[in-house]
Amino acid sequence: MASISFQGATRRYAADHPAALDDLSLDIADGEFCVLVGPSGSGKSTALRMLAGLEACDAGRIHIGGRDVKNLPPKQRDIAMVFQNYALYPHMTVAQNMGFALRISKMPKDEVAQRVAQAAELLDLEPYLDRRPKQLSGGQRQRVAMGRAIVREPQVFLMDEPLSNLDAKLRVQTRTQIASLQRRLGVTTVYVTHDQVEAMTMGDRVAVLRDGVLQQCGAPRELYERPANAFVAGFIGSPAMNLLELPLADVGASFEGGVVPLPRDSLASATQLGLRTVTVGIRPEALRVAATDDPTTTVSLEIVLVEELGADAYLYGTTPGGHRLTVRVDGRRPPARGSQVGLVVVPEELHVFATEGGQRL
Repeated sequence: MASISFQGATRRYAADHPAALDDLSLDIADGEFCVLVGPSGSGKSTALRMLAGLEACDAGRIHIGGRDVKNLPPKQRDIAMVFQNYALYPHMTVAQNMGFALRISKMPKDEVAQRVAQAAELLDLEPYLDRRPKQLSGGQRQRVAMGRAIVREPQVFLMDEPLSNLDAKLRVQTRTQIASLQRRLGVTTVYVTHDQVEAMTMGDRVAVLRDGVLQQCGAPRELYERPANAFVAGFIGSPAMNLLELPLADVGASFEGGVVPLPRDSLASATQLGLRTVTVGIRPEALRVAATDDPTTTVSLEIVLVEELGADAYLYGTTPGGHRLTVRVDGRRPPARGSQVGLVVVPEELHVFATEGGQRL
């Protein structure tokens, strides 16, 4: 087991193109489960491949366990990687696939068998050791790929979107198994995904990337409650945060003919910067449906779609001023599609960002 450190790591595929990964500085503690998340093209897989030695590090340094591995080949980095497409040998049994790397390293057969048996027990694969990959489900194949990594007893696990090929229900089940297994083994793990729900439910810390640049790294709750910028605010959370560009007023932001009070420190920062408009972030749960005669009603909403999820429901609609909003309500008695409701904004839960640049105020 080992810590990981990216120190200004940069990868540029062509001199006249933006860097795929730009000056990444990130420390991952020994035994930590760190998730790299971001949209397609954000640089998360590039960072993982650089750590594995599959991509060159054009500038900066990468350390594993305090050792500079920038110029070391993959086989000398003591890492094990789990891929999106499983990468299993179809002609080999589960046991043979799991022990293959150990056999080619000339490890004694009895030790290989012992490690494979231990990993199979951890992953509930004991009944399938004599089967071939085509006889397994997608989730079982992914566990075999995990077992192949576990038997090597590496310092670091690297996982590149390992659940992308699974159906929704199996994905939820498998991510729980992976997170639980990592905590039992205590091996430093770097996990790449584009799914922010996956990131928030699995990682000790989550690093959000965009266009090759690290936007914020922190515990899932920290990213949700205090996003560093408008991009992180809109990316983290499901459904996404409502982001509204609003003009400033004396005590807040003008919204649909009224004024939404803003946090005092955010308003002071906007005033000092001379801003005329700000981006106000409102989580779906920071809006509540008002009673008919509620004097605190902020805005009315015409409901276009109702998404019922059991305990919760989400209303998607449009205000008279053309703003689109998502609202979380009790799933037992949601308003009907096509109806109009009044909404009250909970001012204590607002987030305020600069309209240009998107930094938190």
